[in-house]
Amino acid sequence: MTLVTEPTAAVRTRHPLRAESVRGFAPFAGAGILLTLGAMLAGSSARWQGGWAETAAELHTAVLITAPFAAAAGCWQGGRERRRHTEELWGTVVRTPLARFLASALPVVAWVVAGYLVAAAFAMLATWPFARGDRPHLALLPGDAVAVAAAALLGHVVGRVVPTRLAAPLLAMAGYVGLGMASTARSGSGIHLNPAFPVPSASLPVWWQPVAMALWTGGLAVAATLAYAARRRVKALVPLAVAVTAGALLAHTGNGLWHRDPLVHRQVCDTSTTPAVCVNARYAGMLPQVREALSGVTGKLKGVRNLPVRWADRGGAPRAHEAELPTLAPFGWSVVRGRLTSPTEFAWQAVASLQNRDCPFEKQEDPRVQRADDVVAAYLAPSPQQKYFDDLDAQGDASHRAELRERRAAKARFAAMTGDERRAWLSAYFAARGDCDPKGVPSL
Repeated sequence: MTLVTEPTAAVRTRHPLRAESVRGFAPFAGAGILLTLGAMLAGSSARWQGGWAETAAELHTAVLITAPFAAAAGCWQGGRERRRHTEELWGTVVRTPLARFLASALPVVAWVVAGYLVAAAFAMLATWPFARGDRPHLALLPGDAVAVAAAALLGHVVGRVVPTRLAAPLLAMAGYVGLGMASTARSGSGIHLNPAFPVPSASLPVWWQPVAMALWTGGLAVAATLAYAARRRVKALVPLAVAVTAGALLAHTGNGLWHRDPLVHRQVCDTSTTPAVCVNARYAGMLPQVREALSGVTGKLKGVRNLPVRWADRGGAPRAHEAELPTLAPFGWSVVRGRLTSPTEFAWQAVASLQNRDCPFEKQEDPRVQRADDVVAAYLAPSPQQKYFDDLDAQGDASHRAELRERRAAKARFAAMTGDERRAWLSAYFAARGDCDPKGVPSL
């Protein structure tokens, strides 16, 4: 009697990509991108955390670091078989050269992109609790992720071609220096081919710019891959043509690739005070803090005439009948993580903006004007450093001590005024703000 044994289940073969993805160098490459980018973002968090546009700009600028890192990781993976002396054995596999190439390259590509995207997600989550307006800016993220993937794929080709262990670090250094030098350029049509081109936080790309950038960087990487590993290398001409077309479109469009964020042109105002307090709509949530910081100034200006209509946050020269609000951006100075760092300093700067005159320097240096400016600033919002400078004058020569006595005497005479007299004097002072004749400034 013959016994026949039947298989109970079909033998399952695992795809080689799975083994390459969960073991070996690829996961470490992704972790390296995550840790490197995370450390860089943590070190600069004061200048981006709290602003969606600032966070997006920081992540885009990070391509300057992540792309060379990804290229080095791909290069190291590409030289693996040479370091192991298994090139001849690997060549006996029945799979095509392109399949063997992709089985080694794609896990690194996937992991470095995953590391970049996870770091970007953490940055967005870190911004969310402190955001004071606007909305998440994600338009550049797909193009940046493709640029990182393309760098890893190109690096893998270099690792296969260049027979040295130093290829990976040298490629990383060359990539960083090359992208860094390209990012410093400010003219020429070629600057817009740089995937790490610095984008101002107040600018947005046109809808097709990320697509064109992805086709430009991805097309070059795919063309290099096919030129190296495909049996019919003529196929590389197709992605190369796509890359050249996308690059030509980017270079030809130039500055037309970007437009100003519509929110930049909007102001959010509190008109319950005089002057009114306005902030840029990108930071609408900062208005209560700004109003509170200026409450001491606006309270003292009740009943005073000839004031500017508002403090405006336009990021440039104020319009007629406006005073420029002290800067809220860039973050890291007066604003960190959605909070004013020094409301007292902010109020003093706002008063200096109220006093600003578009006059020749010699007119502003007139002693009568300077004394009046000093009195008004000391009354509305004293400088936090004023005591330090007064102490220096007190220890200076006779002229400095005499000037200090005159300033203190003028402040004492102003303090002795009644409320109506003080308001009348301030009204005359602000009426002379647009006049460059020092004689128009009321005396003390």
